[in-house]
Amino acid sequence: MSGPLDQDSWVDRKRQLLLENGRLAFMEQAGAEPAVVLVHGFTDTSRSFSLLMPHLAGHRLVIPDLRNHGSSFGAEPDGLGCFASDLIALAKAKNLHRPVLVGHSLGAMVAIEACAAAPGLFGALVLIGCSLRPRIGNEHPVTTGLQALRDPIHPADPFFDYWHHCREDVPRAFLEKIALEASGMPAARWRSVLDLIRHVDLTTRVHERGSIETVLINGVEDMLFGSVDRALLVSALPDATAIDLPRTGHNPHWEEPALVAAVIRNCAAAAQ
Repeated sequence: MSGPLDQDSWVDRKRQLLLENGRLAFMEQAGAEPAVVLVHGFTDTSRSFSLLMPHLAGHRLVIPDLRNHGSSFGAEPDGLGCFASDLIALAKAKNLHRPVLVGHSLGAMVAIEACAAAPGLFGALVLIGCSLRPRIGNEHPVTTGLQALRDPIHPADPFFDYWHHCREDVPRAFLEKIALEASGMPAARWRSVLDLIRHVDLTTRVHERGSIETVLINGVEDMLFGSVDRALLVSALPDATAIDLPRTGHNPHWEEPALVAAVIRNCAAAAQ
């Protein structure tokens, strides 16, 4: 395994893909095929997988910033299809042959949509902290917390203590950078993407993803998508491999990067 990545150089290492209606930024690491495509969650950027990357040394990695997150720009999305079309365009532009597609939270939902929209393009699917039909009501802490945010959002806003809650051994330098990047997103965009997520229902779409190996990774202490979400996901995907990680919250790839990487490595080996 390589040593930890330099968080300060992350943005400068990104590459750019010009799209018809914007620009998609992404990180790339050379390595063995099949490639692994890593798709981050709401308000994060490709940096969300920086703690995971050293554990995937030797694998080809492609890690985009979702539309209007980090260094990517485009028209405001009106559904998961907009994010998924960017992801599909990136996979085709990089000539990826049946890569392993890994998505976290919003990125997991986008990954399901991308597999359904482009059957056969991806070789395996790993869903981390996913919900097929998020139950985020008006009184949910995420909803009330986002409603209270005002521009300019400060990276030390108390809301980030909840939003990025994780175990104490997650590097502080990483969490500070993650909060700094999230705070750069206008409050109105936070709320518009949340509204999009609250209306997602993938209970039918997930069955259109094709016959590909699917693995579910969930943190037992996930404060956003809890036991009910996990149960519905497992029920909808009885043939998937479900892995519950104890003492782990909504971001298992931050808290248990070695374990998550081992699962991804196994998927890549099986997809060869």
